[in-house]
Amino acid sequence: MASPPQFEPIQEKIKQSLLAAEGLYHRLVLLVGDSGSGKTEVLREFAGEIGTVVINVNLQLSAELLGLTEKHRVLHLPEILDKIVNKELGTLVLDNIEILFDQRLKQDPLRLLQLMSRNRAVVAAWNGKIEQGRLIYAQTGHPEHRHYDAKDLLFVGMNGTATIDSAHKN
Repeated sequence: MASPPQFEPIQEKIKQSLLAAEGLYHRLVLLVGDSGSGKTEVLREFAGEIGTVVINVNLQLSAELLGLTEKHRVLHLPEILDKIVNKELGTLVLDNIEILFDQRLKQDPLRLLQLMSRNRAVVAAWNGKIEQGRLIYAQTGHPEHRHYDAKDLLFVGMNGTATIDSAHKN
């Protein structure tokens, strides 16, 4: 099945971003967009194209954490997440990462993604936006709100913007 025409440029920018990430310490590309913007569809098409699967982080991680106490969830989440993603070879494609933002888990979601991307390429959906050089998750005041400096991050926005666009202008 072919990609919807409006998503083809976004998938192309993901591929270009992965190429740009090859020589970097963190080989992480974030697909950034609001809820309902089509990130899941883009990731499914992209994963099919490169011969891998999309990992639903919420579903798989919550199943693994279910039997643990809150303290053990906090302590063991990184290694459990590693166990989940290490079942797949090649580029990781991650969707539905919202569980990583749960305050009770006391994790830094971007850091977890960056750690995963040290030894392999990772493309992950990020439910949020890039605004004034900041990567944002959730609205200010929301308990799960996070923001990061976006200057060293590779991202592709569902609006068609991408880090690689500014790199081509330099």
